[in-house]
Amino acid sequence: MNMSEEIQLIECPRDAMQGIHDFIDTDKKVAYINALLKCGFHTLDCGSFVSPKAIPQMKDTSAVLDKLDEGSGTKFSVIVANQRGASDAANHPRVDILGFPFSVSNDFQKRNTNASREEALDRVKEVKELCVKHDKELLIYLSMAFGNPYGEVWSEDIVAEWTMKMAALDIQLFMPSDTIGSSTPESITAVYSLLNKEFPKLQIGAHLHTTPTTWEEKLNAAWNNGCRRYDSALKGLGGCPMAKDDLTGNMPTERVLQFLEGKGVESGVDENAFLAAMQLAGKTFPQG
Repeated sequence: MNMSEEIQLIECPRDAMQGIHDFIDTDKKVAYINALLKCGFHTLDCGSFVSPKAIPQMKDTSAVLDKLDEGSGTKFSVIVANQRGASDAANHPRVDILGFPFSVSNDFQKRNTNASREEALDRVKEVKELCVKHDKELLIYLSMAFGNPYGEVWSEDIVAEWTMKMAALDIQLFMPSDTIGSSTPESITAVYSLLNKEFPKLQIGAHLHTTPTTWEEKLNAAWNNGCRRYDSALKGLGGCPMAKDDLTGNMPTERVLQFLEGKGVESGVDENAFLAAMQLAGKTFPQG
């Protein structure tokens, strides 16, 4: 296997769980995430510090984090949407990364966080200050990065414009996000070719949503344009509730591993631990 490629694989149990209506018991969440910890992923996106009214499934994130196994070397990432949630997350000793959903679509930003893009940028500044104070990393999810369903103008230049504004705040980590599964190889190519050219020192990953027939072409487009950090979820579970296609879910982790193997690139994921986590996913999720 080629060890020269620096690959960062982020497993997303939070994204897989958050849209499930029936509450998943805290201990069941802990057991599943602990199984994922044995796999050797770079990061686990494992919860949200947001209002329980907004995402009821994630109301026990703090309790889940408290019970997770120690010493794996895997980082823990959580979602925050305002200063209150960010403060709670920044003060939790197990949290390494605070993820903020920033939409390049003004309409979606209002729907998602009840704020305009400019107001959301002010929140980003507040969250960044908390991260600096508590020695945490700030991740910006650039939602609607590959298209817009609201009739607003979209282009890769708009994505780059907002990336530049937040990079000016000394934010290093960005995940362009395929919020409604609208990305195509062409839009993926346009976004990553521009961002990696304009911001060579930033870490720019990919949060792609796929169907069973589109995962490979999307991964190829991101890979061929320099992306080496990928969000995914076992079995492609989860995805945006707004997705119009019932088959549109998260990028399946097993497909990412298959893709890397085809490239001759070492993933760093333990195969036996991964198979065990796959089996447990079938018992943890209703659609697993």
